[in-house]
Amino acid sequence: MLMLIYWVVPMILFVMGVFVFVSNRKHLLSMLLSLEFIVLSLFLLLFIYLNYCSNEMYFSMMFLTFSVCEGVLGLSMLVSMIRTHGNDYFNSFSVLQC
Repeated sequence: MLMLIYWVVPMILFVMGVFVFVSNRKHLLSMLLSLEFIVLSLFLLLFIYLNYCSNEMYFSMMFLTFSVCEGVLGLSMLVSMIRTHGNDYFNSFSVLQC
């Protein structure tokens, strides 16, 4: 029963993060936060799986490194969007604009 809880909780967290990512499309910051929540739930699932299989934890450290790089890239995009457009609304940002 306890092992079932270890597997179900990260999956529920992942589904909730995907739901928030899909439903809230107004601000870039809220979308970045939901993406980070999804990455953290995937890390929790990966950590439980690697402990269950008693593998080495080097892959989890690589996953954390790449997730930090992804977070920094998202924050730099947020800062550049706020500097150029003045806010983080998606409707004020046009992809066709150079």
